[in-house]
Amino acid sequence: MNTPAYQAFLFDMNGTMIDDMEFHTQAWHQILTQKLQASLTYDQVKKQMYGKNSEVLARLFGDDHFTPEQADKLSLEKEKIYQREYIDHLRLINGLDQFLTKAADHDIQMAIASAAIMFNIDFVVDNLDIRSYFNALVSADEVTKSKPHPETFLKAAEGLGVTPEKCLVFEDVPKGVEAAQNAGMDCLVITTMHSKEEFSGLSNIIGFIEDYTDPMLEQLFSGKGK
Repeated sequence: MNTPAYQAFLFDMNGTMIDDMEFHTQAWHQILTQKLQASLTYDQVKKQMYGKNSEVLARLFGDDHFTPEQADKLSLEKEKIYQREYIDHLRLINGLDQFLTKAADHDIQMAIASAAIMFNIDFVVDNLDIRSYFNALVSADEVTKSKPHPETFLKAAEGLGVTPEKCLVFEDVPKGVEAAQNAGMDCLVITTMHSKEEFSGLSNIIGFIEDYTDPMLEQLFSGKGK
């Protein structure tokens, strides 16, 4: 990886800051198969784990199957299951705590730009005591269109007062990387859920890391700016 420094880091949350996607899948599987009586395997549910909760429901049941109020109620119920099961496992991906501190020391602006609802973002940043690192939090509640639409990342950049080309996105899924590309932003991929091969065709990736102890991250602090 050979990249200049950036003025802002935008983090997806689930799978990028915390390794929790299996807990989300388990919670959805419980809601879908037990409460909603859907005949879906765990793997079938896992393939739908992207975008807003309402979009997950729409993909599985059709656009008009649930009213917005019903979808919101199911979404909150699912997140309560997730939080109850995940709380004892909640921790940052290895090395991220030191990386956040170093970025702050280098005056790099940071934001969370996630398809999670704010209920879950608050759960993570407050339980891990990392809210002070972030000058913008963009959740599913603040956007009209989810990733791969660029709105989530563009709103985060706007909230930080940084132009898109000076932002670096941290993502773990192809649709998130595509959203960054659509926003005109470079992306660094964390391979928690997907292999490198699954990101073929995306031209904005500057590197792949397994966690935040990777030596290539040092290069983000050694450039002359972008």
